[in-house]
Amino acid sequence: MAEFLTAALYKFVELSDFAELRAPLLACCEANQVVGTILLAQEGINGTIAGAPESIYAVLAFLRSDSRFADLVHKESYSEKLPFYRLKVRLKREIVTMGVPDINPNHMAGQYVKPEEWNKLLDDPDVVVVDVRNDYEVSIGTFKGAINPKTKSFSELPEWVEQETALHHKPKVAMFCTGGIRCEKSTAFLRKVGFDEVYHLEGGILKYLEIVPEAESRWEGECFVFDERVTVGQGLKPGDYELCRACRHPISQEDRASELFVLGMSCPHCYGTKTEAQKQSLSERQRQIELAKSRDQKHIGARYNVQEKPDEITN
Repeated sequence: MAEFLTAALYKFVELSDFAELRAPLLACCEANQVVGTILLAQEGINGTIAGAPESIYAVLAFLRSDSRFADLVHKESYSEKLPFYRLKVRLKREIVTMGVPDINPNHMAGQYVKPEEWNKLLDDPDVVVVDVRNDYEVSIGTFKGAINPKTKSFSELPEWVEQETALHHKPKVAMFCTGGIRCEKSTAFLRKVGFDEVYHLEGGILKYLEIVPEAESRWEGECFVFDERVTVGQGLKPGDYELCRACRHPISQEDRASELFVLGMSCPHCYGTKTEAQKQSLSERQRQIELAKSRDQKHIGARYNVQEKPDEITN
């Protein structure tokens, strides 16, 4: 039986007091034994949290008690295991890092397209479709025919946009990402640099996989998520990928069958890239994990509660 509820949420909204919001939000999550990551910045909130359903709803109610989050939208999925080990509430310069000033998705983002209407847009011959996620995410799954910018980080996307001529071959541009947050900034950036007819998938891939029937789905592969589930498929069911604990790259069953895969030490994506000191550290960590497992002890998941100051904000 699926026991734990995962809620993904974000909202672009002016939060001049975002640093002061951290402590009460952290306390609420801890009181309800909720784990995951929440980012706070002047431009809004972004996070994914997990726990018992009643605990998640308590945290969401706490957030929505602030009038600025009253209409906060979240996406739900269930799992038998907690997809996070720790709780982190962090202060950031941006809730999703693009590095371009004066981008306000509240006023500049493209037109929302509901998941039920997305297939129709994919079939429009006047639309160029762009997957704004990073290359390793796209390699796991995407919509057929979508352009892959092959970025290593979201902050590389503006440069790609400026150089990519394919964006000018058709009058409309449609963008999509995991949960919708990167799309909002991406389409806002496109409008800032002069694109007129710009669209994005409301709720992202996750909402599409949640509500579009499998028989009608245009999605191919699995969708990478930033937690211990690693990937999800149609209906947001857990996928078949795992994480390489050496490089954090998602690895398939084929990767795990490779002679380059050593549990906790390497995979085909990072084999041969570690120094001797790094390999020794990884080896010791894996030894400690296996030792803890043999003793039925918890190795990963110690309480995380680093107090951040406003001048220590990092991205």
